[in-house]
Amino acid sequence: MPFAHGAAGPRPRPAGMGDVPEPCPQAPLAVLSKVELRVSCKHLLDRDTLNKSDPCVLLLMQSQGQWMEVDRSEVIKSNLNPVFAKIFTVDYYFEEVQKLRFEVYDSHGQAGVGTHDDDFLGGMECTVGQIVAQKRVTKPLFLKYGKFAGKSTITIISEEISGNNGYVELAFRAKKLDDKDLFSKSDPFLEIYRIDDDRSEQLVYRTEVVKNNLSPIWEPFKVSLNSLCSCEEKRKLRCVVWDYDSRGKHDFIGEFFTTFEEMQKAMGENKVQWDCMNPKYKIKKRNYKNSGVVVLLDLKIHRVYSFLDYIMGGCQIHFTVAIDFTASNGDPRNSCSLHYINPYQPNEYLKALVAVGEICQDYDSDKKFSALGFGARIPPKYEVSHDFAINFNPDNDECEGIQGVVESYQSCLPKIQLYGPTNVAPIISKVARVAADEERTKEASQYFILLILTDGVVTDMADTREAIVRASYLPMSIIIVGVGNADFTDMQILDGDDGVLRSPKGEPVLRDIVQFVPFREFK
Repeated sequence: MPFAHGAAGPRPRPAGMGDVPEPCPQAPLAVLSKVELRVSCKHLLDRDTLNKSDPCVLLLMQSQGQWMEVDRSEVIKSNLNPVFAKIFTVDYYFEEVQKLRFEVYDSHGQAGVGTHDDDFLGGMECTVGQIVAQKRVTKPLFLKYGKFAGKSTITIISEEISGNNGYVELAFRAKKLDDKDLFSKSDPFLEIYRIDDDRSEQLVYRTEVVKNNLSPIWEPFKVSLNSLCSCEEKRKLRCVVWDYDSRGKHDFIGEFFTTFEEMQKAMGENKVQWDCMNPKYKIKKRNYKNSGVVVLLDLKIHRVYSFLDYIMGGCQIHFTVAIDFTASNGDPRNSCSLHYINPYQPNEYLKALVAVGEICQDYDSDKKFSALGFGARIPPKYEVSHDFAINFNPDNDECEGIQGVVESYQSCLPKIQLYGPTNVAPIISKVARVAADEERTKEASQYFILLILTDGVVTDMADTREAIVRASYLPMSIIIVGVGNADFTDMQILDGDDGVLRSPKGEPVLRDIVQFVPFREFK
């Protein structure tokens, strides 16, 4: 997003948000649908002395009586009537009152979005149900203590997402755009609008600004097919090129109209281009040809399939279990250890393995499970490994059924030395590589489930977040079961239930693929 020079990273966030929607196979409530929310404001208060406010919207949701930030928009420079490109996606549970709060702040460059009273431009509360029922809600913004924020209003437009979960990756450039600046070249950016049935226009995407360049190459970007064209290939799209102005008065360079159907000609080696037209120049100038050319360099369509799509398509489930053998579990010879081998009853790890494994094995036709360990020193050299086969056969890490995993676990324990740290990214990446190889066959005939059993917080959180974001593009899901009585608060971050998980660089997961369960609650 352009002009987003200061939105700080999101704080903890509640239930199941995602940029590209995906039906969840085991939702805690009956999800009616996912809803996309678009936000715009009018007549915002001007908090800046030299130029206009730089607004940013925060979306908060009430969870157990507390307001939690779900997500935030880009920052739009010097604009009191902003239309935000950010699309907020929320789960809509029709049987539950889901309270939302939108807060608008004046951002301050690198300092980010402040939450001081003098940066607060106003807030508005409503429910998801109200927005869905009315489709378009415009309400006044209020300051603290119920005071009106002048004539400021906020408009929320909602759209329920259809079942088509594809997204498209687009790469645009332009050539020989008109120069709108006197002493330098134009600073172009591109906006794409979807034209709806009522002829209203919805902003789909706004590129970054390329400074001082009449032939800019914009960064490739991804949008859902639902957002781009309501999954209708012939729906009209309006694309506008502007010359960026830091005071918010952007100069119109030109526009063109197209459809997703036409864009698809850019797949493979082909390119599609359009004349960027300024209607005023076309009328005034006799020899006017265009105000430049916009080229679609590349288009990739990605279909996003849910777990249910794979199962119902006759797909085979491949099940991998990964067991935490770090020293924090305690010496297996000690009865207090989570790995204690009790001849009379299974330990916590075995209980968790059997409870979850028996559910998953119903979907695994060959009943062979890959079984891996991490965080231990292993023979023969007793070096630390974070992805070893617990049957010590690196060429074939599969065990026969849940019972085979149990037997391998019991024979493995006396041979290894519990160590550390708790790194799970290597195992996620290992399973993801197999899933990626499977996906390249184009058959999508296998779906991969990774069950991670661990006693505490992972040490390589940044690498784990990165690995999960990468894995979210693959036919793969991860179940993390917390064993024992540790504080698993940090582990909830990996589960999409507190908002969209992001990589350290800020890239969101394509779909929520992680389910975290403390075993003490599961029991």
